[in-house]
Amino acid sequence: MGIVVSRKVGKAVVRNRVRRRLREGVRELLRQPLREPAHAASVPSFDLLVIARPSAAAADYHDLKRSLTSAFERAGLR
Repeated sequence: MGIVVSRKVGKAVVRNRVRRRLREGVRELLRQPLREPAHAASVPSFDLLVIARPSAAAADYHDLKRSLTSAFERAGLR
């Protein structure tokens, strides 16, 4: 998993806050079971890259988690 937060998001304090919120949101989503694999022995494997946009600085944790949930659904992981 990788989280990218550019300087366009804000100063270091803001970027770190966004990074922590995104990390916790992904951690919470990955604790829930992912979609059912086709075979019981196969476990889905994927790389995850989260890129924060400048609007993430103004978003609270619940908004970020909702966006992450939507992205997981679009990727077919939910």
